[in-house]
Amino acid sequence: MTSEQSEILARAGIADATDVSRYGSGHINETYKVETASGTRYILQRVNTSIFDERILESNVVRVTEFLKSKGVKSLEVVAYESPWRIFKFLEGYSSRDVVEEPRQACDVGRAFAKFQNDLADFPPPRLEEIIPKFHDTPNRLRQLDEAIARDVKGRLASVSEELRFVDTWRERAGRIVGLMASGDIPERVTHNDTKINNVMIDAKGESVVIDLDTTMPGSALFDFGDMVRTATAAAAEDEADLSKVFSKREYFEALARGYLGGAKFLNEAERANLVFSGALATFEVGIRFLADFLAGDTYFHTAYADHNLVRARNQFQMVKSLEAQTAEYEKIVKELQ
Repeated sequence: MTSEQSEILARAGIADATDVSRYGSGHINETYKVETASGTRYILQRVNTSIFDERILESNVVRVTEFLKSKGVKSLEVVAYESPWRIFKFLEGYSSRDVVEEPRQACDVGRAFAKFQNDLADFPPPRLEEIIPKFHDTPNRLRQLDEAIARDVKGRLASVSEELRFVDTWRERAGRIVGLMASGDIPERVTHNDTKINNVMIDAKGESVVIDLDTTMPGSALFDFGDMVRTATAAAAEDEADLSKVFSKREYFEALARGYLGGAKFLNEAERANLVFSGALATFEVGIRFLADFLAGDTYFHTAYADHNLVRARNQFQMVKSLEAQTAEYEKIVKELQ
């Protein structure tokens, strides 16, 4: 361990640390597991302050975890915050995975995030702050794409004409959820905004704890569900270049929806009516983000090769097409589960 880490731990009252090692598969923050002579273990993280406002992040995470604790809900336990570092108790007996490999796991994801949203449905004022403003404002994401098109800083515009034609077919629908929130038909809720399986920890009894609360903020429950559809039902990784392998798996969607709707009792009529649509919209939104970054010169998403973001965008748009083709079937599944 470094001297800085040793000092941070000591100031938090952890003076018997014996080992500090890198932990997990996250790409944003630096995460370490801390072993101690007493046997108590901790998670030590260095927050990426170039992405997150540390004041907002600390306030939101502490408020959410303390609220859940007050309700007797198992959650992350904050030990100390000392910018840019923070310390959590290690979740003993819990494990996670990086990929959904069978329908049962998709059900687990849906159930875990439904419980998370349900546990926070009565979160008291004041409103959490937006750690990333306009994160799921799809019309704003389209404006960012249009700006990248106008600038075309890398001269890549000619290579994406087919993708832009597809984007145009979605422009009128892209603002549906934002518009329903503005009208009050869909309520603002406390949402996670990164609903992947690797943010769900499960113990031997099947009890779950949702982790990585950094993007927990006000939003729509539909984008949380939509991103679960995007990730938990995908037959291929989001950078698979062979589009014949890219589609949404029906049995995984059914399992996901069963898990989610079994716990998301707070949803109103408008939210339920847009559950299936949210999967396609969330996927479309990620696709235009990849495409905008490709045109802007790959300044946001890490890339492994020159066309990586373009491959990702094409992949996501293919996933949207698969979800659109299965809309009637997925709507039937949701209706039967309600």
